[in-house]
Amino acid sequence: MKKKICVVSSTRADYGILKPLLVKLKRRRDWKTQLVMTGSHLEERLGYTYREAEEDGIEIFSKLPINTKENSCYDTSLIMSNALVKFGQYFQDEKPDLLIVLGDRTEIMAICAAAVNAHIPIAHLHGGELTLGAVDDCMRHAITKMSYIHLAATEEYRRRIIQMGEEPERVFHVGALWVENILKEELLSCEELGADVGFPSMQHYAVVTFHPVTLEKGTAESQAKELFAAMREKSDIFFLITKANADAGGEAINRFMEKETLRYPNMKVVASLGRKRYLSAVKYAKFVLGNSSSGMTEVSLLGVPTVNIGDRQRGRIVAESVISCEPNCRSILDAIGQALRWESAEYKGTSLYGNGNTSELIIEILDRFLCKEEIDLKKKFFDIAFQV
Repeated sequence: MKKKICVVSSTRADYGILKPLLVKLKRRRDWKTQLVMTGSHLEERLGYTYREAEEDGIEIFSKLPINTKENSCYDTSLIMSNALVKFGQYFQDEKPDLLIVLGDRTEIMAICAAAVNAHIPIAHLHGGELTLGAVDDCMRHAITKMSYIHLAATEEYRRRIIQMGEEPERVFHVGALWVENILKEELLSCEELGADVGFPSMQHYAVVTFHPVTLEKGTAESQAKELFAAMREKSDIFFLITKANADAGGEAINRFMEKETLRYPNMKVVASLGRKRYLSAVKYAKFVLGNSSSGMTEVSLLGVPTVNIGDRQRGRIVAESVISCEPNCRSILDAIGQALRWESAEYKGTSLYGNGNTSELIIEILDRFLCKEEIDLKKKFFDIAFQV
């Protein structure tokens, strides 16, 4: 009987990362892979990003809507509640042999809770990481403790997962899937990019993504105003802006950005660029600006500097191309100045996250657990000797 694997994607970011793994999973004739799209993928205001999978020719097994019309803290709880109910029903009906999830989002944590209740083992990508300014941090660690197979992006992250009591034989350093996207994706030319997205790609430009810092109460719009104040000072640079995600406070940022960009000819906001257009845009950009995790990861491999604003990504392992600053106009402008002086010719990108064979390593690990070893959900806690 074929092993049934469920892969869940809830945002534009995690689908783009998961794509090379999905492609290889679909090739396995002895496995039945079900891609379930949920969360912001199914929101028109955020660009209906599930369509990217359809454009890639990857079949979507199911679309499970869980989002609400707003994104307050209370709405986050409602979304988690919806996810628990919808995926609880899905797991009861489909009974997958394995659930694969990536990252740290609140809805992913709720989906994993439903899987635990259904006795479905979980394989978790990108555990052990830190983002001290976002609620994602504790969600990620909670997902780690619910998961059975751990697929860490760096050796330090692997050790941190073991420090949390997970047995070493279930924790693997595999690198990051997004490295494959960058090394193997055929990107657009600068001219094609400009024509496709509708902005002057041949002049100096920056890619901007700014999300709310979810552990800071009420700072989303005020920090966005500081960011735009800095961008207004750089009228010689075009700013290509992607909307914030569905976190609490994200809608306020998006409304502000839509209003502001109408006033300035050197700014354009889009709901989502998609994986290929985003990587293409980064490749030709002078710098990336904001507080997205991609600035800490993908961007550094392309040799482009990142201006990382505030605390949302604090704690991540980063390359030397990342320039961190405070969320105020003056600090942002100083950091932009450093980015514009960046000597990319002397920087060869980072090898922190592997060499592009992550999906192959993951398939080998999943094959071992699904086909050669029996999964025992009664996990042991791995104690590490320490001194107080």
